Amino acid sequence: MSDSFDLLVLGAGSGGIAMAIRAARHGARVALVEARALGGTCVNVGCVPKKAMWLAAELAQAQRVAQAVGFALQPGALRWDEFIARRSAYIDNIHASYRQRCAELGIELVSGHGRFSAPHRVVVGGRELQAPHVLIATGAQARREAMAGGALGIDSDGFFALRACPRRIAIVGSGYIAVELGGVLNALGAQVTLVARSERLLRHFDHEITAELAQALQQHGITLAFSRRLSRVERAADGYALHMAQGPALGGFDELLWATGRVPNTRDCGLETTGIALDARGCIDIDAWQNTNVAGHYAVGDVTDRVELTPVAIAAARRLADRLFGGQATARLDYSNIPTVVFAHPPVATVGLTEQQARSAHGDAVRVYRTRFRPMLTALAGGSERTFMKLVCVGAEERIVGIHLLGVAADEILQGFAVALRMGARKADFDATVAIHPTSAEELVLM
Repeated sequence: MSDSFDLLVLGAGSGGIAMAIRAARHGARVALVEARALGGTCVNVGCVPKKAMWLAAELAQAQRVAQAVGFALQPGALRWDEFIARRSAYIDNIHASYRQRCAELGIELVSGHGRFSAPHRVVVGGRELQAPHVLIATGAQARREAMAGGALGIDSDGFFALRACPRRIAIVGSGYIAVELGGVLNALGAQVTLVARSERLLRHFDHEITAELAQALQQHGITLAFSRRLSRVERAADGYALHMAQGPALGGFDELLWATGRVPNTRDCGLETTGIALDARGCIDIDAWQNTNVAGHYAVGDVTDRVELTPVAIAAARRLADRLFGGQATARLDYSNIPTVVFAHPPVATVGLTEQQARSAHGDAVRVYRTRFRPMLTALAGGSERTFMKLVCVGAEERIVGIHLLGVAADEILQGFAVALRMGARKADFDATVAIHPTSAEELVLM
């Protein structure tokens, strides 16, 4: 095939594949460059295998709940090898689906590491590809702390290589990855300690919801070590030892997992030959339309400084393709009011403004509604864990600007309510909606 295309896409992760497919459907000739497995982080070492492990952890907890309500069973441990084989087969099916769609649409998959030789030109192996439009969607990778012993242990990629549950694990971090993987391992039988330099979990989330989450994690047996600044890590005879800048060390861990953030994959791809600008973190600078500072070059996903979520990368990429190749001149992603879920145990779901953000923007015009309750199954099993729900409203008409949920099924509940928030729903609209009883979701319209 010709080495000239309408569109070059560097990176076959969620954003890159979405852009390639949408552009090809609009009639563009597309080359998609990827050195590793199709699907990028999300499919291979992110959302998909993470959710699979979360589901396994949910089943582990469900066994204990079933026993508590009267089922004659003895909870058993996960057979990791068997489950991982199923997880891998599921991911293989996704790879096959991507290859099939690319073949059907005439997208050329180019295997290898792409590097710019000049603007609009990318070298892969012995080929030089060129196009008037180039999308950079190379994603990000796990970051480790720059300290003595920082290379010890595993990161989130290493988590997916585990073939057994650690007995005692220290997880360094307090964000999505730390909370999610800590919850999974705790549910599957590990003694988990979260070590964080911050004073709370999930620092960009509503303060009240993160306080509720911290309490729930502690009830599940997870140790939270806040305000701890690591100075070095050692591997001792009895396991990993984490030394602090101040205070006693933590030790005796048979596994250590770093969950201290991610860095964009902008090195070693020849960006210096293009003049594309990077910010202080090494992210590609883009405007509201995904444009870089160099005409005909765009970026989406974790390689930028925008919201690091798979659906965000996909949505941004599709709108960009619609604008460039679909004749939709005004198509672009609105980055406000993006719903998100942290697949913790229990899950956290949120959309819109936190209470702190709302009060900063609207002062005394903010009114908050909240509720706490035990879900029916938890109560039947004699459990103490509570669901927490919070509405943040603004103005005399109480326009809902924030919805924050913690508890069983919060991940599934939020999607529809996120639509209502984007459409400008008021508290009165929620009040006027007939509740579905008995459910946890009904509490949002009964506050």
